[in-house]
This record gives sequence, structure tokens and C-alpha cells, in this order.
Amino acid sequence: MKMNILLLIGMFSLASCGDSGVDSPPKDDVNVDITKNVTIDATVTYQTIDGFAASDCWVPNYIGKYWNNDEKEAIANLLFSKEIKNGAPQGIGLSMWRFNLGGGTAEQGSSSDITDKSRRAECFLQQDGTLDWSHHQGQQYFLEKAKSLGCESFVMFSNTPPVNYTVNGKGYSAKGAFANLKDDCYDDFAKYMANALSYFKEQKGINFNYISPVNEPQYNWASPSQEGSGWQNSEIKRLAVELDKALTDKNLNTKILLAEAGDWEYLYKVKNDAGRSDVIQNFFNEGSVNYVGNLTHVAPIIAGHSYWTDTNWATMYDVRSQVATAAKSKNLKVYQTEWSMMSDNYEDYPGHDNASYMDIALCMAKVIHHDLATANVSSWSYWTSLDVERWGHKNRFLLIKTTPADGAYGDIEKSGTHEATKTLWTLGNYSLFIRPGYQRVNLTVQNASNSFFGSAYLSPQKDKLVVVYTNLTTKIIGVDLSLNGLSKKASSVKQYTTNASSDLSEKELSSNNSSIQPKSVVTVVYDFK
Repeated sequence: MKMNILLLIGMFSLASCGDSGVDSPPKDDVNVDITKNVTIDATVTYQTIDGFAASDCWVPNYIGKYWNNDEKEAIANLLFSKEIKNGAPQGIGLSMWRFNLGGGTAEQGSSSDITDKSRRAECFLQQDGTLDWSHHQGQQYFLEKAKSLGCESFVMFSNTPPVNYTVNGKGYSAKGAFANLKDDCYDDFAKYMANALSYFKEQKGINFNYISPVNEPQYNWASPSQEGSGWQNSEIKRLAVELDKALTDKNLNTKILLAEAGDWEYLYKVKNDAGRSDVIQNFFNEGSVNYVGNLTHVAPIIAGHSYWTDTNWATMYDVRSQVATAAKSKNLKVYQTEWSMMSDNYEDYPGHDNASYMDIALCMAKVIHHDLATANVSSWSYWTSLDVERWGHKNRFLLIKTTPADGAYGDIEKSGTHEATKTLWTLGNYSLFIRPGYQRVNLTVQNASNSFFGSAYLSPQKDKLVVVYTNLTTKIIGVDLSLNGLSKKASSVKQYTTNASSDLSEKELSSNNSSIQPKSVVTVVYDFK
């Protein structure tokens, strides 16, 4: 069965480090150990890309509010800049940004029961029912920087209703599998979200493309470690109906994004709790009592998280194939809206303690590849854009490492330093070059395996082709490229390499062929202008 899976995926990727390939190296003046024949057919197309994203949970609010301007500016540039200066990318050019509409645990302070203050989130809604738009000051800083640096798309998401509306008055839940929302507050919560969207549109000139009202509803969120609430599918449907009305009343064109499933499997089958799983059938099957596909503002998109199904190649392929099939049956786009390295026992290294920062980034590259090339996602999002590196986590949960002035376990409000990590630059191999509107096209690699793989993307004007390869072997792999469906010859070819010693380092190539360094992620950009 495993061999069958690997053969199936050969249509879009992969080359074995163990096979001899062909003898002649590609013509880029690099000696290679193996050469692989790669074919790209631009006439065979798949999904259109809407963007690559990260979220502003949680420390960006503190950094944006309290840290010095030089640090904040530098961090924002790393996330959003599209500039390549003298061959060196200044950032990863995120094209989407996710804004956390918090529940008010920051205002509650220690009475929120969330002991780590960096995991508390502010709320515009105050205890007296008024709206204070000065809150989320740090998050608003990064949101505005994203817009000014050319980020194209914005998503507002909610982990919990405001504490004013929750049953227990907290940002975590005591309701188990059910929503921590008072029965008479569904319309209030919906109106609050619409008010927040309207504020940003009218006062800040920022139009949120999507509002995601619930997050990982399959979990109970009973622990006061961060904000969260469980939701039944029926409760999500009820909230979606109210939110649809509220958006209409405010004359907003923002679409509702559902339903941020805790992992991919909840989307296409009954898992653990029937009332909180089989999400695609529940929300987008016209015969379902929870059908919402007829609501004006509900986007024809299904959103899920790539957690827990990411430790080995066969599982990644199997699960994401089923996501793609289920979504296609209802004509839905797929968005991957959260991933960081939550699992253990990854197939590529013996435990996190022995992993390098690049090992972790290479594991992420496998997840991104399967989400794009197997699940056919149109958008891919990392979880926390920046965080403090603690407890030996390395870069498992962050793109940019931030360190307060008094150390990793110090006060997040004290302006400190930041450091770009390998997860940032590896995501940049995709996000900086594959822009909104690019379409994935067919790529095949000689002799399929899980050690060398790639995917290809064509610009809307068909004047630029972006190919991303990942080489998990210890060999230099040459690419002998055959290009079909593009009549023009490339006027320039540039290669950008991320590995243990390079961060998107640029190299100009003299031909369509390229060489991929060991343990690296490489983007090759063909310009046909």
C-alpha cells in the first residue's frame, strides 16, 4: 500500500537519492551527484493561489505596543517586504495576514486564569458594553504595516466570544463540547464582529476579506492556557446565520470562513464527536440541517489545520487526498489556516532535541508541499508569526524568534531583540515568489520518492514560472528540465536557496536547468517577459 501511494504522487513531485539518474549534469557550472529529469506541463492546471499567511497571536500585540520602533519595523519588514536588494530578499512577502479578534482576557488580567500574560488577548468590547477602538494597539500596528508593505488579503478570526458574552465569563470554556456563548448572545456576538470589521474598513481603510468566527471547535478548551471554545456544528450554523445578517446590515462584503477544523480529518469523516465532525457534509450538503452554503456571505471555502497528520509521507498523502476529494465534491476551495510543529516522532529526525533549526524547516516544507500538491489548498498559513523561544522548542512554533530585554522568560513588554529563523525563510521560498493569482501547474519528477519533491506555479499573465524544490538527501541533485506549454524562452532564471548556511540566497542561472543543494529548499524563478 505504501508503494502504491508513492507511485501515485509521482505525477507532481519527487526523486530518489538512491537512483543513478542520468550521467550528464545540468548546465549551471555545478558538479552534481545525481541528475533528475523534471517535466513541467503548463497546460495542466490545478488550484489558483490566494495567498500565504501567518497570524498575530499572541506576542505581536505586546511587541507592537511596547517595543522600540527599530525592532518593530525590522520585524514587519521580515514578514511583509517583497523587496530583493542586491540579490538579498528583505522579507518573505506574506500576501495574507490573520488578525486575532480577542476575547478580553488581557483586560481581565490574572482573573482570566490564564497565567502567561502573553497568551491573553484584548477585546474592543468593554465590560460596560462600549467599544474602545484603542485596544489591540500592537496588533493594529502590524496590521497597518502589512497593508503599507503590500499585503493583499486580511482575515479576522475569533478564538472565543468576548468574555461579556460567555457562559462562565472567561475566555476558556466550561461547556465541554458546546459553545461557551450565552444562548441570547448569538446576535450580539455577530453584531460585534460586524462592528469590528466596519471600524477597520471605515476608519483604517482596511477591508477584511474574511471573518472566521470559530476556531478548532472540535476541542473543548477547558484548560486556562489560552482563549478557546468548543462548538457543535449546529451552533456554528446558528452563529453563521446571525453573522450573515449582521454583515448585510453593515453593508460589508466580507465573507465568512468556516470552520477552522482542528485537523484535516474532521473535514471529511465522523471523528470522535459526530456533532463536531464531518464538517464538509454538515455545512455544504444541501440536505443537511446545518447547511449554510445558501448564505450570502459564506465563502465556498473549507478551512482546516494541518496539525497531527504531518509526521510521515504516507499519512500526509492519504489524509490530504481525502480532503481534496471531499472539497471537490462540493466545489469548495481549501484553505490551510494553521500549522506549527505540534506533533512528535517525525520520520526525518530522531526527536526534537536532536533536530536542527533547518531540520524543523525541512519538515515544514514537506507539509507545505502536500497541502499544496495533494490537498490543493489555495491558501497556506503558519500559526504564530513571532514568539519567544522557550523550553527548548527552537523554531517549532514561530517564524521570528523574539527575546525580551530580560531574557526568554522575562517580561514580554520590555523591548528586546529578534531573529529570523529557518522556518521564516523556508516559508519565504513559497510566499515571496508565488503571488496571489498564480496557478499550480503539473510537475513530474523521474523516479518518485519522499526525499526530493517539487511543485510549480504560473503567473496569471503566463510571464513568470515559479518552481519550488525540497531536497532531503545528502547529495547535490541536478535538475534537467523539460518545459511544455510555454512558447517563449525565459529571459532570466534565478534560484533562491535556503539551507543551514543560506537564507534565500540568490543565484543567476545560465539555462533552465538547476542544481539543488543537500538539505535545502530551493525556488527557481523563470521570467518570460
